[in-house]
Amino acid sequence: MSRRRVGVIGSFVWDVIHGRDPRSAPVEEWGGIAYALGGLDAALSDDWEIVPIIKVGEDLAARAATLLSTLDHIASDARAIEVPYPNNRVELRYYTDERRSEILTGGVPGWNWLGLKSALDAARLDALYINFLSGWELDLETTQLIRAHFKGPIYCDLHMLAWAVQPSGLRTLRPMTDAREWCGCFDFLQLNEDELTTMAPDSMTLAATALHAGVRCLAVTLGRRGAVYFAAPDFDRIDDMSRPRTLGVGSTVGPVRTALVATEHVVEGGDPTGCGDVWGSTYFSRLLAGDNLSVAILAANRAAARNVEHRGASGLSNHLRGRISLT
Repeated sequence: MSRRRVGVIGSFVWDVIHGRDPRSAPVEEWGGIAYALGGLDAALSDDWEIVPIIKVGEDLAARAATLLSTLDHIASDARAIEVPYPNNRVELRYYTDERRSEILTGGVPGWNWLGLKSALDAARLDALYINFLSGWELDLETTQLIRAHFKGPIYCDLHMLAWAVQPSGLRTLRPMTDAREWCGCFDFLQLNEDELTTMAPDSMTLAATALHAGVRCLAVTLGRRGAVYFAAPDFDRIDDMSRPRTLGVGSTVGPVRTALVATEHVVEGGDPTGCGDVWGSTYFSRLLAGDNLSVAILAANRAAARNVEHRGASGLSNHLRGRISLT
C-alpha cells in the first residue's frame, strides 16, 4: 500500500538538562525535533510515513541515523542530511516546573531556497510540518517560497523563531516583525503564551491577523492548563481545506470559533521538556488522520501530559503508545 508522506523541517538538538531533580546529575538526551518525530510516530495513522528534511552536524550524524531507524513510521528513503558543522546543543536549566533558561551552542545552518526546493521535490510530500528549533531553519523569503510551491497543508510551531540568541548563547524573546507575512505561510500555527507576546498584544489580535492571512487554525498552548484554539468559520477538519475559500486569502465570512480545551489529567513533577513539540506533532497527526479540531486537541493534550513522564526523546514514541521501550 502506498503511504502518504509528511515532511518534517526542524533541527536535531542534543540537550543537557539541569534542575528537574536537584538530587540527580544533569540529563543528556536527544531534544529538538526528536520530540516532534516521536509524537508523529506515535500518532500518525498507518497510511502516513515521515520524511525528515533535516540537517544534522557531522558530530551527531550517526546517532541521528540510529534515532530515525527506531521510528515505525519513518519512510524507507528517509535520511538526515549531514553537514560539516558542529550540531546544535542546548543547556537547559529549569527554575520552576514550566520555566527555564536555554543556552545554545553549535551552528547547523538554515536552508536557502535552491537547496530546499530540490529536497522538497525529491520528498514527494502530501503534508509538511515545520518546527523552528534553532530559529534560523528558514527565513521569511524561503518560507514564502515554500507556501507558493507546496500546495498541501503546512503546520508550523513558531517556537524559537520568536527568540533571539545572545552572544553568550542565552535565548531571549524578541519582537517579531512581519507577523502577518509569517502567518500567511501556514495553514496551522502553534505558539505558546510567551511567544504570542512577540507577535501581538493579545490572542484575539493575533487570531484576527492570522486568520485574515490564511491560517485555518491558531493554537496557543498553555502548559498544564491545556490549549486555546481560534479556528476559521469554514474549518473543522482537514478535508475542509479542499473547498475553495470565498474571500481568497482570508477566511469565509462568519464568526471565529474559539475554545479552551483543558488538560484532562495534570501530571505533577516529571520532565516537561518537549511537551510543546509532542503536542503539536500529535495534533497535526490526528488532523491528517481525519479527526476534527476538538478531538485532535484532546489527543494532543493527552500526549503532552504523557510526555512529562518520560525523560528525553529516545524511545518516546513507544512510551506515548504505552509500549515498553527497549532503547
